[in-house]
Amino acid sequence: MPEEKKKDNGFIGLGDIFASRQIKKAPAHEFQDMALRIITELKIPNFKRGSVFKICKEKPKNLVMNAFNDTKELCQSGDKWKYFFKVISSLDEKKTK
Repeated sequence: MPEEKKKDNGFIGLGDIFASRQIKKAPAHEFQDMALRIITELKIPNFKRGSVFKICKEKPKNLVMNAFNDTKELCQSGDKWKYFFKVISSLDEKKTK
C-alpha cells in the first residue's frame, strides 16, 4: 500500500503557532534593560553580570551610559568588559570629587 503523503499547502495550524511562540518577559525596571544591553554588547562573562546590574541600579543613568559609550569608542580590541569597569570607576571618582 502506498503511503499517503501529507499535502503541504503552506498553511500552519493554529496549535503549531501557539506551540512555537516564545514568551519574552520584559524587564521590570529600566536599569535592568540597560544592564542587559551592556551585558550583551560588551560580552560580559557570567561571574560579572551581577556587578553590572548593581552598577546600573545604583549609579545615575547618564554616568553608566557615558561609560558604556566611552568603552565602545575607545576599546577596539581586548576585553571590553574589563575596560568598562575601569571607565565606570574613573568616572565615578571624578563625580565624587
